[in-house]
Amino acid sequence: MSAKLLLATANRKKLVELQRILDTSLGANRIELIGLASFEGYPDVPETGLTFGENALIKAREGVKRTGLPTVADDSGLAVDALNGMPGVFSARWSGAHGNDDANLDLVLAQISDVSDQQRGGAFVCAAALVLPNGREHLVEGRQAGRILRARRGEGGFGYDPIFLGDGQSKTNAELSPAEKDAISHRGKAFRELSKVIAREVTS
Repeated sequence: MSAKLLLATANRKKLVELQRILDTSLGANRIELIGLASFEGYPDVPETGLTFGENALIKAREGVKRTGLPTVADDSGLAVDALNGMPGVFSARWSGAHGNDDANLDLVLAQISDVSDQQRGGAFVCAAALVLPNGREHLVEGRQAGRILRARRGEGGFGYDPIFLGDGQSKTNAELSPAEKDAISHRGKAFRELSKVIAREVTS
C-alpha cells in the first residue's frame, strides 16, 4: 500500500514532475502524491519569506496543519546575475500577475536586452521542504547554473525553461525530454535529495 504525501501546489505540471522523480528514485507506487486540487477551498498561502527555503517551509507547514498529511512544498525560481539575483522568490509573479509565464519571461528578456552574451549568467534554484505531522522538518536545495538566451527555444517545460541554457547543455530546458530535464534541473536535484528523506520518514 502506497504512503500518502501532499504536494502543496495547485500546479499540475509540478505534481506530474515530482511523481515522476519519486517513482524513479523510490520505485513506482511507493508514494501516492496528492495535490491541493484534491482539497476544496484550500486557501492561497501568502509566500512572505525572503528566501526560497523560507517560502517552501511556510507552504509545507500549512499543508500539514490543514490536512494532517506529510507535506512537501517547493519554492523555486530564476536568479539572473545581471538583475542581482532577481526575479528570485518573485519569479512566478515578476510581471505582476502570478503564474503568467509568457509575461514573466518577456519582462526578464526586456530587462536584460542590452546585456552582453558574456554577462547573461544565471541559475535556476529550488528549495524543497518536507514537514511531518510529528513536527520534524527537512529542507534541501538544488541549483542548475547556466545562461539566459535572447529568445525562446523549445515547447516543453514551463516558466523560464525556453530561455535557459544549462551549463554544458546544447538544448534549453524546454527542448529537453522530461527525463533529460529531471536529470539536470534544480527541481530534479532537490527532489532526488529529498526523496532519500521521504524514503526514511514516510515510506519506512
